[in-house]
Amino acid sequence: MLYWLLWPYARHSDLANLVSYISFRAGAAVVTALVIAFAAGPFIVRRLIALKVGQIVRADGPATHLGKRGTPTMGGLIILLATIVPTLLWARLDNRFVLVALLATAWMGAIGFVDDYLKIVRRRPSGLVAKYKMAGQVTFGLALGFLLLAFPWTGTVLPPSSTTVPFFKYVYVVMWRPLYIVFVTFILAGSSNAVNLTDGLDGLATGLSAIAAITFAAFAYLFGRVDASEYLKVFYLPGAGELAIFCASLMGACVGFLWFNAHPAKVFMGDTGSLAIGGALGTVAILLKAEFLLGIIGAVFVAETVSVMIQTGVFRYRARRYGREYAKEHRVFRMAPLHHHFEQKGWHESTVVTRFYILGILCALLALATLKIR
Repeated sequence: MLYWLLWPYARHSDLANLVSYISFRAGAAVVTALVIAFAAGPFIVRRLIALKVGQIVRADGPATHLGKRGTPTMGGLIILLATIVPTLLWARLDNRFVLVALLATAWMGAIGFVDDYLKIVRRRPSGLVAKYKMAGQVTFGLALGFLLLAFPWTGTVLPPSSTTVPFFKYVYVVMWRPLYIVFVTFILAGSSNAVNLTDGLDGLATGLSAIAAITFAAFAYLFGRVDASEYLKVFYLPGAGELAIFCASLMGACVGFLWFNAHPAKVFMGDTGSLAIGGALGTVAILLKAEFLLGIIGAVFVAETVSVMIQTGVFRYRARRYGREYAKEHRVFRMAPLHHHFEQKGWHESTVVTRFYILGILCALLALATLKIR
């Protein structure tokens, strides 16, 4: 919005001309997101407390978490507000990359909001039925896959049903079109649920999401520049640079929310925030045709998800073969997701979060290294 207001004066004012630079608008989006989070955060937290929207803690979870019962949740509203508003202000709204990313964030956030509302306000322990939640994610994934095939991005040599491969120069994989739609749906739903599973400790998912968002902002900026993409031997995606502004807004929103979500948390993001963030990161990876890169940047999210899959799969197998009591005593992890396993081993919550942050930063650096290791 501000781009269109200031652009006509760019030739007459150096200050107005700054909006022509994506780097400036991305930085401005970060600052705007932080201001919105810091300004709106206390009000939203007070309203959640007044409405008694408190976290429900499972009795079979870590004993140290019982004290968190009643902490306000649905704080993901702060993240949604601090992501969407700066993007609308600083990004070019005629850019399809940005519009799709905003729509994905709002859609997934809405699914999470309904789940939180049913779980917390309406007192339905299971929240939104899992199959309905998955149906909402799959529906958007199918629609996005079809959109990318029906209206492919122009100006790039990449086929619509393709994805790039890290560590290789100008290498991409072309999929059968129906398979590509399934692939997009899997990435979107998997990313959304992965962040949701990681959101189990104060500040864990928030900090890791901020790291992933700023990393994708760098990739979007480089992929959207002719000179940078040619120098780095990566595919040029016209218009992708505007996604850097969206990712910068998401990063600022996560950092702003971390102010309230750091241990001991004053508010949790709930499914409202975790599903929205996961959907946003997955969509950005799809739009940049960097789905495999998402697995590197979000390796901690992947590990959390895999730990749940292994724990559940092995438990069911052993329960059928040896009985439920044997399966309970011989689990792969002491508790899943993975962060609870380390808690059960005696790590303090803050220790787990800090070490996972370190792993998240290392994964981001490895992803950035793929730009030169080709």
